[in-house]
Amino acid sequence: MGTGLVDLGIELSLALALADAADDVTMQHFRAPGLVIDTKADSTEVTVADRNAEFAIRSMLAEHRPLDGILGEEHGTVDGTSGRRWIIDPIDGTSNYVRGVPLWATLIALEDEGGPILGVASCPPLARRWWGAQGLGAFVNGEPITVSCKATISESFLSYCESPFWASKGRRAGIDRLRREVVRERAFGDFWQHMLVAEGSIDIAVEAIVSHWDLAAVQAIVEASGGQFSDLDGHRRPNGGSAVSTNRRLHATVLDILSSDF
Repeated sequence: MGTGLVDLGIELSLALALADAADDVTMQHFRAPGLVIDTKADSTEVTVADRNAEFAIRSMLAEHRPLDGILGEEHGTVDGTSGRRWIIDPIDGTSNYVRGVPLWATLIALEDEGGPILGVASCPPLARRWWGAQGLGAFVNGEPITVSCKATISESFLSYCESPFWASKGRRAGIDRLRREVVRERAFGDFWQHMLVAEGSIDIAVEAIVSHWDLAAVQAIVEASGGQFSDLDGHRRPNGGSAVSTNRRLHATVLDILSSDF
């Protein structure tokens, strides 16, 4: 089902209401004494806030969009019949969350067979919320945002995080070259770096290893802001296991550098 059969304004209003419900849960537990932290099979952390926030979103979707599918980090997959699916990361940045660092967000996206068509990234401890949808633009706290106009790597600001997967994916030389060629680099990490691309504050954000639920909302927002999103191989998809966000002008050059062997 294509976006022409979906009123994205209505779906975006629902997505923002889902984020409100999740914020109520996550802020209730943030920095609360006695927060129990479990470790999942993949060695990542999870808390009652992660599980309950996703449950709150799923409960609302069951009521308002019972025919839509769902993919969530904590509670798996629900098949739908509408041709649409909601992608949920209840807390992107759980490691920050459990340490009281206020850089984490609930990520909510809606996708059809063509990929993500809208996304919300809500970071209540910073009182910042980003959203975007095809044809509707991108916003932070209701103010329109757009990507930067930087046209060369030598004047660009990069965010990247170190990972052994740069080497295992054959991109060690490429990421090192990209770091050398940009004017400045930082490690903002997680959703935050991609939202900074969408805002035009930085120009490039890359990740070597990441999951579908980490990226669906990110892709929708970056694209709605005029940017470009792909995996390391240049495919426009949130489930490729890696991520490259840019202001579009730089995208082909960034992919070329990341593929280099010197």
